[in-house]
Amino acid sequence: MKVINLHQEEKELIELAVDNNRHAQQKIYSKFAPKMLSVCRQYIKDVHQAEDIMITAFMKVFTSLKNFEHKGSFEGWIRRIMINECISYIRVQKKVTFIEDETYFEESFNNIESKFSVEDIQTLIDSLPDGYKMVFNLYAIEGFKHHEIASMLGINEGTSKSQLSHARKMLQEQINKLKNYSNGTE
Repeated sequence: MKVINLHQEEKELIELAVDNNRHAQQKIYSKFAPKMLSVCRQYIKDVHQAEDIMITAFMKVFTSLKNFEHKGSFEGWIRRIMINECISYIRVQKKVTFIEDETYFEESFNNIESKFSVEDIQTLIDSLPDGYKMVFNLYAIEGFKHHEIASMLGINEGTSKSQLSHARKMLQEQINKLKNYSNGTE
């Protein structure tokens, strides 16, 4: 029985792509594009715009590939570039404002009822103001800590916490409305 070292295959593929091997670059793109489009879609409402940003970010992936140090996940490295590209796009569009509100509430917001589809949940997240949405995605979906989010977005840590608190509250209100609507009580 032959054992294939998958990590070694990925490393060889990356090395080929660094040398501008188009076939290797295409394999990387094909492997990661669907997942990375969903990452971009979390931040960008319009799927076509999200796809454009993803393609731009992949160009950055390929031009920066020589800087990947094979420490940690290659997918995680690509994901970080996608997120940064989305944040840059939103900043350039000047679509995001952060309310310098240092008050926030720790709330439990872990139980979204399973009767909601992924599309329903994404629609709810899309309806958030861009600042709330960005902090919510970075914290709840990507797993960044508030000090990391603050650094990435150029805001105070307390602002990050308050944006998350407001986003959670707004999402909870929307979920309650949907529940009441589907139960016929609204």
